[in-house]
Amino acid sequence: MDSIDIERERGITIKLNTARMKYTAQDGQLYALNLIDTPGHVDFTYEVSRSLSSCEGALLVVDASQGVEAQTLANVWLALENDLEIVPVLNKIDLPGAEPERVIREIEEIIGLDCSNIIRASAKMGLGIEETLEAVVQRIPPPKNTVKDPLRALIFDSYYDAYRGVVCQFRVVDGQVAKGDTVVMMNTGKEYTLDEIGVLAPVKTPVDTLYAGEVGYLAAQIKSVLDARVGDTVTLKKNPAADALEGYEDVQPMVYCGLFPTDADDYQDLREALGKLQLNDAALKFEPEVNNAMGFGFRCGFLGLLHMEIVQERLEREYNLDLVTTAPTVVYKTLTNTGEELTVNSPGDLPEATKRQNISEPYVRLEMVTPTEYVGNLMELANNRRGEFVEMKYLTDSRTTLVFNIPLAEVVTDYFDQLKSRSKGYASMEYKITGYRVNELVLLEIKINGEPAEPLSVICHRDHAYRTGKALCAKLKELIPRQMFRVPIQACIGAKVIASEAIAPYRKDVLAKCYGGDISRKKKLLQKQADGKKRMKQLGKVEVPQAAFMAVLKINQDSDS
Repeated sequence: MDSIDIERERGITIKLNTARMKYTAQDGQLYALNLIDTPGHVDFTYEVSRSLSSCEGALLVVDASQGVEAQTLANVWLALENDLEIVPVLNKIDLPGAEPERVIREIEEIIGLDCSNIIRASAKMGLGIEETLEAVVQRIPPPKNTVKDPLRALIFDSYYDAYRGVVCQFRVVDGQVAKGDTVVMMNTGKEYTLDEIGVLAPVKTPVDTLYAGEVGYLAAQIKSVLDARVGDTVTLKKNPAADALEGYEDVQPMVYCGLFPTDADDYQDLREALGKLQLNDAALKFEPEVNNAMGFGFRCGFLGLLHMEIVQERLEREYNLDLVTTAPTVVYKTLTNTGEELTVNSPGDLPEATKRQNISEPYVRLEMVTPTEYVGNLMELANNRRGEFVEMKYLTDSRTTLVFNIPLAEVVTDYFDQLKSRSKGYASMEYKITGYRVNELVLLEIKINGEPAEPLSVICHRDHAYRTGKALCAKLKELIPRQMFRVPIQACIGAKVIASEAIAPYRKDVLAKCYGGDISRKKKLLQKQADGKKRMKQLGKVEVPQAAFMAVLKINQDSDS
């Protein structure tokens, strides 16, 4: 079901996928099962919440060797909020390191689920598959029979097809819909005639009619990506429903970064590509941005760093675009001298120091679930990232939960990678925004040859400013090519320079032709060269390579390793 190339290459699920299968149960009856496969990473929680609101039950699959992870807990709470029936399944029991009894105790103690009838499975060996399907039929309630009510269908996913326009995946909540019907999108009021409806089994299979409880897709030559949004309700024109379905709450991005095409002519292509991708990924937000260093591009909002990485890779692969990404930042708030609160998406939007009272940053409650032997490593990591210890709970004799309050800016860069490397891949994490807090934050500006380089500016804590500035200057010195004149690189807070480096110029040996003679002759030649360099410096422009704009990201990685 992992249909995207990136999913198969990385071995992760990044997109919800649906499939319908027919199953003949032990009682001899034929059942149609509508299944949704969801991602597990914390960055794709929105995909999980959308999937769960379209279902009656969920299979909780727990790895028999890894045990309960942080995202397992988060997804269980989401399922319980949606009042779903949960069927626990223990997977990978064939692995040499599998500890089924320990993991069953963890599930009972941590989550509180009854595991007396847990299914022990191994997809690789084909064990427990029949029992899992039988449990779905026996334990998960069927959808309500509301075929006679007016049609209400919820769009939970959509994508753009070059030949058919927007294709929507939906669940029929009430009523029925047939090929050729004229439908209305209740939020936008647009009307369309259905060219094709069908089910994914797992390939597209056209059908004539879909009834309440069924999941399928529709194609109706919808040209605009804005006309079929995720969460919209589909109803029939001839017998419309009175009320739309609840839909989904709008998700707020956690991380922002700038996306710019390397070729300015690709700007329009990037706009169209983002629009089409947003259709398939409702958590992506974007708006136009102009940058004096990189020209026209877009300021994009993501749910996390992996989400940002995946979106960039999909744009480059699926739409053949060559992109430059600026370093990611979180959303800050600042209080001006007039008492107005401003939202700051990028360091360039921050008012001058004389015009603001303070800067506040988002904090998260970070929960890390880890084997007990890695507790010290992870506490050190959290403390280095300005984390405040809240509590430590022993879930079992070998598993511990660490809870910290920590600035989101410290988590979104490379915290997840560091967590995995320090725990040999066994620890997992989950975080939730708790609110904003005023801190002693400063705007660290980078000047190259006296000119401010806005994309390299960062908002950081005053205590970390010197270290960040020094590391950034050193990194830029490596990345920016040498010029014919000396190039100073400075890290500044306001007018104060806190760190600096200089790139030495290329220098011709002007004394090579002097094989003797008076010292004044040599001094004259050296002075002439110095004057030329000075003139060059006034007129010269330093081209900053694209790799330099990601240098901000590398600073945290280098300081932690």
